[in-house]
Amino acid sequence: MSRDLTIPAERHPEKAHRPVTPDLPKPAWIRVKARVGEGYKATREIVEAHRLTTVCEEAGCPNVSECWSQRHATMMIMGDICTRGCTFCNVATGRPDALDRFEPARVANAVKKLGLAHVVVTSVDRDDLEDGGADHFARTIEMIRRHSPDTTVEILTPDFRRCPSSALERVIAAAPDVFNHNLETVPGLYAEVRPGARYYTSLRLLQRAKELRPSLFTKSGIMVGLGETRREILQVMDDMRAADVDFLTIGQYLRPTPRHHAVERYVPPEEFAEYERIARAKGFLMVSATPLTRSSYHAGKDFARLRDARAAQLRSN
Repeated sequence: MSRDLTIPAERHPEKAHRPVTPDLPKPAWIRVKARVGEGYKATREIVEAHRLTTVCEEAGCPNVSECWSQRHATMMIMGDICTRGCTFCNVATGRPDALDRFEPARVANAVKKLGLAHVVVTSVDRDDLEDGGADHFARTIEMIRRHSPDTTVEILTPDFRRCPSSALERVIAAAPDVFNHNLETVPGLYAEVRPGARYYTSLRLLQRAKELRPSLFTKSGIMVGLGETRREILQVMDDMRAADVDFLTIGQYLRPTPRHHAVERYVPPEEFAEYERIARAKGFLMVSATPLTRSSYHAGKDFARLRDARAAQLRSN
């Protein structure tokens, strides 16, 4: 299946003023073969039947056909309209609809029907809500636990900018197995790439999650190819380790449309391998660093490895 991920400019009115710039030619290592079999079709049917949104589709993930063919999908709650306008992101920006109070139950039912051993739940930014959507996250976790008690739950949250402390406490109280919040890029690029966020606010969120529940696995990720330097990437690794982050993901930035932030370079696989070696030496329990790495790509397998690494670490202490 060939899928055109280019979207009309009106979906991103906040980016309409940005100049259209040419794309760099994609190297061979970034190309993905689509897989559309019975597993893919079954996943799509379950997602559509439960009226769910997935980040796989909304973010134009290059791994969607592979994951859906294995009946894996990353749930995106609280709608498909984000209150922020990050220049790397393919999700639409605008005024979101009211929260759907039945959504947590639909997510839980879909997780059970898909038979997921591990599920990733993420969301758009909801700066229009007093708690940033923290209670909705918590209720989704609780509902999944009720319907699929053996399923491990990984959440990828926004920064809860309006009330990060109380919102985070509500989410952590629901006992996710993995708390993920992506830094996305190096601090020097925040003003251009992630203008609605603050680097040290995000870093502190990760640190506080671990303080609230030391046994919790924490996870964060960055994209490369946005214009960052090697030194800046290594500094982000050090910042994450200072915040006691367990799991680091690094993937190649892929531009959704010609009006989004340009790809400055395609990072070769051997450079990703070097970043993985360095990150492990810095003390991360788990590292995934490849051109096609995304936060939820192979998340279930990675969680099992992460759990094994923690157990080995405890035995050695």
